[in-house]
Amino acid sequence: MAEQSHLLMPRCLNAAGFLFGGQLLAWLDETAGIVAKRHAQMNVVTVAIDNMYFKSGAKLNDTIVLIGRLTYVGHSSMEVRIDTYAESLNGIRTMINRAYFVMVGTDEQQRPVEVPGLIVEGVTQQIEWEAGKKRAQLRKLRKNEGY
Repeated sequence: MAEQSHLLMPRCLNAAGFLFGGQLLAWLDETAGIVAKRHAQMNVVTVAIDNMYFKSGAKLNDTIVLIGRLTYVGHSSMEVRIDTYAESLNGIRTMINRAYFVMVGTDEQQRPVEVPGLIVEGVTQQIEWEAGKKRAQLRKLRKNEGY
């Protein structure tokens, strides 16, 4: 698991005055990398972004909080779910984004290598694991179909 916080400053805004999606994407990718690297204890690369869903915007001076956790592990791949919140000055958090990243453990030549399995504890993690397994199957199907 990893949690990161960022103060939303003017350089991170789009022309409409809200959080620029590209900035959020960079923060998401970094958080996913940290979660996967901690689990695998090796270098990782991003291979897919799945289900990037923007629920609402964030504005200047909000604190952006990203919480990432591992949801599914294959042979060399790891799925990381990241929930993003905008935290206002009074401390209230509003979810603004959920994304699933697929990370792959790599060796020194950037070739995929086996990563440790995930210990699933509790009903919530089991539900997330099963959903991650379905998403992994769908990604393989899309890949085989040329998507």
